[in-house]
Amino acid sequence: MTDPLLPSTETVIKGARTYARDLAERVIATFLQAFVGGLVLTTPFDIGMWQAAAVGGVGAALSLVKGLVARWRAVTHSASLARGV
Repeated sequence: MTDPLLPSTETVIKGARTYARDLAERVIATFLQAFVGGLVLTTPFDIGMWQAAAVGGVGAALSLVKGLVARWRAVTHSASLARGV
């Protein structure tokens, strides 16, 4: 007999995979966007490439935290804070 209140194991595993893939995509995209943005600013503000990479890393870390907060806030299969995503 199955419990109607608990999801099946298959649903939980598929949901975790979907969430992990969504979160990884968002973190990588944020890093690349921040890194490219930092590279554009290296010449005018006289900062090095590694400092630009660090800026990208900080952006990606904040993206990761936001995605984890979104998961904690609402049990969904998305790293988005928007409702219904």
